Amino acid sequence: MTLKTFAFALAALAAAALSSAAAAADLELLEAGKLQVATEGTYPPFSMRAPDGTLDGLEIRVMKEVAKRLDLEYVPVLIKWDSLLVGLEADQYDVISAAMDITEKRQQQVAFADGWLESGGRVVVGTGSDIKSAADLKGRTVGALVASSWTAIAEEKGATVKGYKAESDAMQDLVNGNVDAVITDAIAAAYAIKTANMPLKMTDDYVSHVQKGFPFKKGKPNLVAAVNKALADMTADGTYATLTTDLIGIDPAPKEPIRTIE
Repeated sequence: MTLKTFAFALAALAAAALSSAAAAADLELLEAGKLQVATEGTYPPFSMRAPDGTLDGLEIRVMKEVAKRLDLEYVPVLIKWDSLLVGLEADQYDVISAAMDITEKRQQQVAFADGWLESGGRVVVGTGSDIKSAADLKGRTVGALVASSWTAIAEEKGATVKGYKAESDAMQDLVNGNVDAVITDAIAAAYAIKTANMPLKMTDDYVSHVQKGFPFKKGKPNLVAAVNKALADMTADGTYATLTTDLIGIDPAPKEPIRTIE
């Protein structure tokens, strides 16, 4: 290699390094080339383990596709639900993919990407339960995820709430007769009842209609905008429907997504 060629090579490497650093800065990433994503990994069908042990689920599939379209490495960070927002504020990861409802209160804390999934809260009971609707929850013990909107809804209905760190634990406690009902996401409940063949059912009424969003620490408009574009593109070209329908049998994309508020 001649001195001139060597100089060109060094210049090329330096340019690549600068380009990588600039790209990281442009997207406000914690680490160049990587999208670090917080997930529980224990909330089917949003996040769970496939038979081979790898992470799978609605949020995992969608966020992996987002990372792919942004030419970034998808790096999952497993963390418990009640620590998700604390870790985000402490810059432990770039974004949360866990199935978090977009609420006015949370919009004051974080910047959500456009709503990526539409669902609602349902009351889950045993097949022989006398609870026919949410109106029957007064005075009952109801399981709900800690720090979730389900807890507040159960309390509003006059129930005593038993908190859980994992949705699967709440459902199993219901099967075991340790709570009278569980309030959870309709999609998650339907999937759990079907796949685990649990002796449970959902009441006909919804206690809420929600959209799930991916939260970011405020002050990252470029990253949020890039994720929004990736979500819009994958919905428009049919990729979103393919990824989600394969798992739950329906396309849960919001017809009118809740838009980002910075």
